[in-house]
Amino acid sequence: MQRWDRIEAFVEVVRLGTFAAAASHLKVSNSHVSRLVSQLENQLGTTLLYRTTRQIRLTDAGALYYEHCHHLFDGFREAEAAINDLQARPRGILKLTSATTFGERFIAPLINDFLCLHPQLEVRMHFTNRQVDIIDEGYDIAIRMGTLKDSTLIARRICERREYVVGSPAYFTRISQPHSLAELAHHRCLIGSRDHWRFDVDGVRREVRVEGAWEANSGPALLDAALKGLGLAQLPDYYVEEYLDSGALVAVLDAYRHSDTAVWAVYPRHRHRSPKVRQFIDYLVEHIAETLPTQRCTAGVS
Repeated sequence: MQRWDRIEAFVEVVRLGTFAAAASHLKVSNSHVSRLVSQLENQLGTTLLYRTTRQIRLTDAGALYYEHCHHLFDGFREAEAAINDLQARPRGILKLTSATTFGERFIAPLINDFLCLHPQLEVRMHFTNRQVDIIDEGYDIAIRMGTLKDSTLIARRICERREYVVGSPAYFTRISQPHSLAELAHHRCLIGSRDHWRFDVDGVRREVRVEGAWEANSGPALLDAALKGLGLAQLPDYYVEEYLDSGALVAVLDAYRHSDTAVWAVYPRHRHRSPKVRQFIDYLVEHIAETLPTQRCTAGVS
């Protein structure tokens, strides 16, 4: 323990420039700091500091020793700060954005539950299918779907998300089920927010442009059209699984289903130590399975 006291005294003298400043910072006397540094020099068998009445100057050995030692205390301070942040209660305003349907059905209830645990927190939720620039628009967290683009944001996987191509039994009485991607050209495809569907072909992602006489930027409207036999739709699991189970919809082209379509919580790098951000994402990862139709959640970091 004495060795750490001596090293700390030496590091603070160099960092602050005088024995008096180091003594004030460490809340001990000048003579005690001087004695600790002298003991360290005796222990090492070399002079670390040249002392004059007006200033101190590092010897070559002192400069080398300081270079190796001062990072240790920086690390200690960071460790203490991290523990304090971990124990801190989330405060302030938590601003979050998410895709509309997924946010309304699965994220909003968890935000409300989290707010019940932390009533001192304020929440601002914004649901939109537009790709929000969370830094420019001042959001703490965005919930995003699918394959993420490269960015400076930190991303944490909160659950899996599977996409199905589906049609109703009534639709398939009029036209046979497709067994290859090329056959999509012969089907009425219901177009949602994008006119290309994603698939995996031998482990390689492929996008197929689709056409049809029906288009809307609404998942529920797309689901309703598929249920009423108007054509094929590509929709995520949380829309269609209950209808697949009941037989109201039939999944096709499962051999080509795109696999990397997880749900992510993304946030700016400078927010990663914020208690409100870190604790809410931890809560989200822990409880999201309770709100989804099936439990497919696997937490992780990207």
